[in-house]
Amino acid sequence: MTDEMYYRCYIDGDETGLEELMRKYGSPLTLYINGYLHDLHEAEDLMIEVFSYLFAKKPQIRDGGLKAYLYQSARHMALRHKGRRRFYFSLEELKEEPEAEELIEEVVKKKERNQILHACMDKLKADYREVLYLVFFEGMRHAEAGLVMGKTEKQIADLVYRGKNSLKKRLKEEGITDADY
Repeated sequence: MTDEMYYRCYIDGDETGLEELMRKYGSPLTLYINGYLHDLHEAEDLMIEVFSYLFAKKPQIRDGGLKAYLYQSARHMALRHKGRRRFYFSLEELKEEPEAEELIEEVVKKKERNQILHACMDKLKADYREVLYLVFFEGMRHAEAGLVMGKTEKQIADLVYRGKNSLKKRLKEEGITDADY
């Protein structure tokens, strides 16, 4: 079944439609919102609000457009919410022990590489960071990312190209080569 079919099932009273959409998009939407807020708990709350808004308003969504609609709604909510953030201690930030099969050196190296990648992504222009996330982490087509960001496919293709080049340049400055990622 397509996303739109699940959405229509839920609108028609079948709870499995909501369950399937939440299972498919709950975590990715949370991570996308977290990219704006840098607060996973707030991101989870906003993800639930995105679904609540969708099912309260029951908008007409064209075939193939639900994913873009969800991300566009998430983007708008995250931007509105961004200024009202509160900071608090999180147990999730405590260090965890690596799995027994992994060498500690590999864990440290991977963690350092990921920290550098995130730091470099944070230094990118907001449009570059967002388009790279949507296209590469969320697997959106350029048309879908364009709907989310309010841009044409050509503009998205240009942003992806420039964003990748900018990210590669920043990674190179940090000593990370193409082979490392």
